[in-house]
Amino acid sequence: MSKRVSLKDIANKVGVSTALVSYVLNGLEKEKRVGPEVVKRIREVAGDLNYKPNQIARSLRKGSTNTIGLIVADIANPFFGQLARIVEDEAGKHNYTVIIGSSDENCVKSASLIETFLDRQVDGFIIVPSEGCNQEIESLVNKEIPVVLVDRFLPELSTSYIVLDNFGATYEAVTHLVAKGYKNIALIAYKSSLVHMQERIRGYSEAMKDNHLEQAIQIKELSYNRVKEEIEEGVSKLFDGNNKPDAMIFSTNALSISGLYALKNHKIRVPDDMAIIGFDGNEAFDFFYSPLTFIEQPIEEMGKESVRVLLDQIKGSKENVQIELNHRLILRESTGG
Repeated sequence: MSKRVSLKDIANKVGVSTALVSYVLNGLEKEKRVGPEVVKRIREVAGDLNYKPNQIARSLRKGSTNTIGLIVADIANPFFGQLARIVEDEAGKHNYTVIIGSSDENCVKSASLIETFLDRQVDGFIIVPSEGCNQEIESLVNKEIPVVLVDRFLPELSTSYIVLDNFGATYEAVTHLVAKGYKNIALIAYKSSLVHMQERIRGYSEAMKDNHLEQAIQIKELSYNRVKEEIEEGVSKLFDGNNKPDAMIFSTNALSISGLYALKNHKIRVPDDMAIIGFDGNEAFDFFYSPLTFIEQPIEEMGKESVRVLLDQIKGSKENVQIELNHRLILRESTGG
């Protein structure tokens, strides 16, 4: 393996001190009053020798690594995969590298990822917080480590966050279904105390009440780690009851996919037997025989804003920026055209 080119190698070839080479390669030539001919020669020799700066040493000098730690719930979920890509691309425009990990909605794994990223001296965090993980994030806040929450926030903590208007999203979904003539509307959600899920449930419930359908409220809450098993059971119970739903809202992308499988297994036709509204688009839905009406989250804006707010914090801003973004209801055939 070839020997790594050092500042001393460049200095010896040019005939100057290593300090002078360091000034030039770190962009300090004007401040240190290095002559233009010397600057030109140092850069030419550095290029000829294929000099690669030691990023670890440079980071220690700068007190910054130009890296961001991104923790999502599940990178395999298309929503979080797309969010991660947007964050990565946006950070790259500012010369930042993103390290990504999945918490699997597990606090132990989330805490382990945070420790690992801290060991790698990331400059800040963008986190999709998991249920019950307040302590780890509070510790980052108390240590004044820049952190931005995305998709969800923790009301007990004073942090920056970028989220959706979750209440308004499900409220509009119910309102649309009622306008189309549906009255027995069910909601499939996760069992979770996280505010984004509770706001989606509240939006559904308030819309049902405002349309005088409180007697028809049906909410099935499923465990995150047992969705495939529980959604089959949940759909069966809904259709075995006296108040069979004529429409269903799935409160996440993953629930939409599992729910469509369950409806297919029960030979329920969409929209003839059941109208469907999902959360987030998915390429898989384009191959479904009845294209899905869905609540669209502004994922690109969510990703870009989280990077912008975090970089402001890294640069020294102490302001907590809390942004709630608007949704769009994309109307397609699964609610009757």
